[in-house]
Amino acid sequence: MEPLRLEPGSTALIVIDLQRGILERATEPHSAAAVLSQTVRLAEAARRSGTLVVLVRAVPSPDGGDRLAPPADLPLGRPGPLPQDYAELPPELGPRPGDILITKRQWGAFYGTELDLQLRRRGVRTLILAGIATNYGIESTARDAYERGFAQIFAEDAMSGIGAGAHGFAVTTVFPRIGRVRATADILAALSA
Repeated sequence: MEPLRLEPGSTALIVIDLQRGILERATEPHSAAAVLSQTVRLAEAARRSGTLVVLVRAVPSPDGGDRLAPPADLPLGRPGPLPQDYAELPPELGPRPGDILITKRQWGAFYGTELDLQLRRRGVRTLILAGIATNYGIESTARDAYERGFAQIFAEDAMSGIGAGAHGFAVTTVFPRIGRVRATADILAALSA
């Protein structure tokens, strides 16, 4: 495994769906609290190094009319209206001055948002991904990022899935083919180098 080298001016930390309504869910193999703690460490280090922090949250329209709801055997999501505080970001995460806040309406953070535009205007070429859920929002965003030519680093212990098996499949089978999987400690070391 090659050592991680990052250029802060061309790197962004992309935090997927670490918002109140999602942090309340049970996750595996890492608890939502552990993911939040590791991601806060990454965000603080990123900001200190001059690395862009992008906070992505899933927020359907008030009437729910834009929620994905095609027929499915195991639909994902909550039926009915979402709690008022569903999309609130934890205060320890941010946003902070200089962060970008992206609102998405489906799993991936690129489709239907200005994420690609904001990254390209700032010269970002490398993405560090963290958040919940590994096998939904992160994987959807990562596949789109790969197709757009971004280099990617996956903070394995700063993400978690709805099941350990789904998380494990993504980090051992999908992510190594489209980027580099690393521990938070390795990414923190690269951000402070």
